Amino acid sequence: MSKTQRSADDWILDLARPEVQALTPYASARALADSAGLLLNANENPWPPADDGGLHLNRYPDPQPEDLRAELARRFEVDGDRILITRGSDEGIDLLMRAFCRSGQDRVLICPPCFGMYALSARIQGAEVVEVPLLDAGETWALDTQGVTTAGAVKLTFLCSPNNPTGNEIATEDVRHICAAQQGQGLVVVDEAYIEFSDADSMTSLINEHDNLIILRTLSKAYALAGCRIGVLIADPTVIDLLRRIIAPYPLPTPSVAAARRALTGQARMTKQLDILQAQKQRLIAALTALPGIARLWTGKANFVLIRVDNAADLIRTAAADGIRLRNQSAQLGLAECVRITIGTPDETTALIDCLQRYFNPLDDGS
Repeated sequence: MSKTQRSADDWILDLARPEVQALTPYASARALADSAGLLLNANENPWPPADDGGLHLNRYPDPQPEDLRAELARRFEVDGDRILITRGSDEGIDLLMRAFCRSGQDRVLICPPCFGMYALSARIQGAEVVEVPLLDAGETWALDTQGVTTAGAVKLTFLCSPNNPTGNEIATEDVRHICAAQQGQGLVVVDEAYIEFSDADSMTSLINEHDNLIILRTLSKAYALAGCRIGVLIADPTVIDLLRRIIAPYPLPTPSVAAARRALTGQARMTKQLDILQAQKQRLIAALTALPGIARLWTGKANFVLIRVDNAADLIRTAAADGIRLRNQSAQLGLAECVRITIGTPDETTALIDCLQRYFNPLDDGS
């Protein structure tokens, strides 16, 4: 039987590091028993702290809260056994590296310019990083699908849609093609941290078609929970089982879980905020288009824009003097003198536009 004909259980297990395959995971007290009855199994303090607010912070949290996982599964339209809740997407990336990549032997593919944690996590694990740069297509950026599919055997292929920091999206058919090319030999990870800001459909619609597809989602962006560190990794149950063997015993703080539950019930609030951010983005784009010192502008499909200027460091220093923090992306491949600007509130947009207009249109001293 060929690798492409084998079940996901077989070939995905073969991809994992042998040490992880053989690992017996640590069984925490909450994993072995629920939180009912007299809790004398976890060496906890029996009294909650002052001003606990009913959270019972003296008790260890459920490693994977079932009600939160069920709500996330409903929201993302996938089966619950395909979900692992992590400490932000960063932990999901790290878990994948540790589960599947052997130091000095395995390769990870990225498409720069992109989120820096893919390469950093790979190098920490000792994996080789293969770069297939995005294609600069003028007004946007594009995935080099042929380059990705002909790069040879890689354990993990990382794609980001909308991409950070360029904002470009990846077509569903391209992901299908890459998953098919990697079937039996590698996993394809699509990071959808910014999907709520886009009109595109989530790639979770492909999850039942391709057992080597993994989707990363987060509550840090559109759901306004960056401080809570709640990420979601969606994958074949075989992948989920492997990652649960190496995830920390109690990865999810109780207050973060409570905040996530509340955020997932606030769809109307999030929709209103997304509408405001979209209006502010269009307002900022109009202002940037009118300024003389913007060499390039990439509007993208996320809650940020990317600009190229003559001197990125100088612009960032000037904005900082006005109390405005921007992100220099010049160290990224193909992004010399580029600055990423996050979309803020209407008042923040006003302050930013005023700052940019003073910077690019300085007053004539002789006037």
